Amino acid sequence: MLEEIRDAYSMSGPTAGLLTSLPVIAFAAFGALAPAAAHRIGLHRVTLLALVAVMLGLTGRALTGSETLFLLLSMLALAGMAMANVLLPSLVKLHFPDRIGMVTAIYTTALSTGLTAALVLTVPISDSFGGWRWGLGTWALVAAVAAIPWFGLAAHDRHLESTPRTVSFRDVARTRLGLAMAGFFGLQSLQAYAIFGWFATLWRDNGYDATTAGVLAGVVAGTAIPLSLWLPNVLARSAEPWRVLVAVIATYPVGYVGLMLSPHDLALLWAVLVGIGTVTFPLILTLIGLRARTPEGTAALSAFTQSTGYLIAAAGPFVVGVVHTATSGWTVPLALMLVLAMPLFALAVYVSRPIMVEDQLQQRVSA
Repeated sequence: MLEEIRDAYSMSGPTAGLLTSLPVIAFAAFGALAPAAAHRIGLHRVTLLALVAVMLGLTGRALTGSETLFLLLSMLALAGMAMANVLLPSLVKLHFPDRIGMVTAIYTTALSTGLTAALVLTVPISDSFGGWRWGLGTWALVAAVAAIPWFGLAAHDRHLESTPRTVSFRDVARTRLGLAMAGFFGLQSLQAYAIFGWFATLWRDNGYDATTAGVLAGVVAGTAIPLSLWLPNVLARSAEPWRVLVAVIATYPVGYVGLMLSPHDLALLWAVLVGIGTVTFPLILTLIGLRARTPEGTAALSAFTQSTGYLIAAAGPFVVGVVHTATSGWTVPLALMLVLAMPLFALAVYVSRPIMVEDQLQQRVSA
């Protein structure tokens, strides 16, 4: 919908670039604030407020005629998404401490389904109802429905105690585990951002029409749906979770080499393999809940992992685009993505160890 939005507001190139950068800015900035807000206001209350922000932001930006308000309301919606996204592992830890893998699988499958639905339905909704405002504004209804149960759950926060925070964002930043988790999250998100930003163009450049290229991008997203429902629980129950992570990560280099050698004839196979690689996202979210002892520690680890990770990921689409333009092809960009996937193997082995962020903090205090 970017072209239609730019036409509606006579939006300049730099402003359009700012718009496409807002998700990374929001997830880095507001994600980092989520644990402190939850400690002060309450975990469930902040989640409710985040969903209300999403609903108001998505509704308002579909109605406004002001370019500035469109950008500000987009940021409001993204701020809510960022805070809720960071707090979800903590909520899972609080309410389902013995079923982290299963519950994480459910909500990450919902994320994959939502991504696929947005890719497939936004344009048809716009065409059916008469414009891009309907296509974007309809998703506010999803946020409104999602917010309803949280009005009741917010009652959990009525009796907040003024206790000092035991684990903060800065505390996690001083641990090896926190740095490794952020590195893993950032590199896997970098892969995903580049894939969803550029692979439809890759397939168009290799002979497919726009519709088929879009379908292949949808295959990448859709492949993750059943695996997101299954693999997080497998990871949580495994005595050697690194094996699960390494097996999933290994599909990235295979898919990239395949795209270098036969991007057209075997496009569907490579789309499926690359789609399997993107399942690293629900797996690292599962590990966030498994690498902290308390909901507060989980929130702090989640905030540092995701906000720092998204800053790393922001470079992905930009660098791939620059390299593609400079080389007038896809071999070098794919080789670059393959190289950037390699550190994920070592990081996977480290974050799979049965270590807790609180324990590493205690070791620093003792030392």
